[in-house]
Amino acid sequence: MLEGLGRDDLFLCVHEQFMTATAKYADILLPATMFLEHEDFYKGGGHVYLQVTRKVIEAPGECRSNHDVINALGRRLGADHPGFSMTAWELIDQSLRASGLPGADEAADRRWIDCSRPFEEAHFLNGFETPDGKFRFAPDWPAIGAEHDGMPSLPDHLDVIDAADEDHPFRLVTAPARRFLNTSFTEMPSSRRKEGRPTLLVHPDVCGELGIEEGERVRVGNDKGSVVVHVKLFDGLQPGVVIVEGIWPNAAFEEGIGINLLTSADRGLPNGGAVFHDTAVWLRAA
Repeated sequence: MLEGLGRDDLFLCVHEQFMTATAKYADILLPATMFLEHEDFYKGGGHVYLQVTRKVIEAPGECRSNHDVINALGRRLGADHPGFSMTAWELIDQSLRASGLPGADEAADRRWIDCSRPFEEAHFLNGFETPDGKFRFAPDWPAIGAEHDGMPSLPDHLDVIDAADEDHPFRLVTAPARRFLNTSFTEMPSSRRKEGRPTLLVHPDVCGELGIEEGERVRVGNDKGSVVVHVKLFDGLQPGVVIVEGIWPNAAFEEGIGINLLTSADRGLPNGGAVFHDTAVWLRAA
C-alpha cells in the first residue's frame, strides 16, 4: 500500500480532519469538518436508537463537510440527481420521511428515535424473513454472492485461522486503546499524552519464562516482519495471548512502522473484511 501511495503516476486527494499517515501522501489535502461543525444523523452500534444532530459551531477556515464536497463535485461533473442541490438538513429530512420516520426538526428535538422492532418480530415469534418463515441452517452461499469455496454447508468450525505454532506461540490482539476509538483520536495531543506509547500486554507468567521485565523493549513478529514495543505486565489475559493496544500511527513506533505490519491483508470469509484479530506471533527481547 505504501508503494502504491508513493507512485509518481498516482494523483491523490485526501479530505481529512488531521494530518494522518494517508494524508501525508496527498497531492491535495482538503480540510474536513468535525462532528460539531455539520448536520448529521447517526445509527447506533449495539443499540437501536437513531440520533439527528444540528450543527453546533461554525467550521474554521476552509473546512467543508463530506456533504458539501460531494455536492460540489456532483455539480461540477454535471450530475442532475436532486440530492446534489440539497442542503444536508434537507437530505436528512427527506431520508427520514421516506423511511416513515419523523422529519429532521422533530427528530433532533426528540434527541433520539427508538427504532426497535416489535417484541414478536425482534424475537422471531412469528417466524423468520424467509418465504416459509423458517430458519435456514444451510446457507445458500452462491445466492448471496459470498466467497464460499471450501466453506462448510452447515454451521461448523472452519479451520482457516492463523493458529499458534512452535515458531509463533502467541496469538496477537490489536484492540483499540481506551482513548483511541479510531485514528482521529490518535491525532489528539491529550489522548496521546494519556496513552503514553505503544505497549505489548503480556501475562506475568510468560514474562517470567522469557526473562522479560516491565517496561523492557521487546520485538514481536511473524513471517511478515517485526516491530519493537515496550512490555506491560497484565494478568487479565491468557498466557498464549498478547495485546498491542492501538490504534497508534506508524510514527509512534520505534522503527517507523506500526503493528499493522504483522496483520494479514487476506479477506476474511465469507464476505471480506479485516482479519487483524487473527494473527500469530513470536516474542523475544529486543
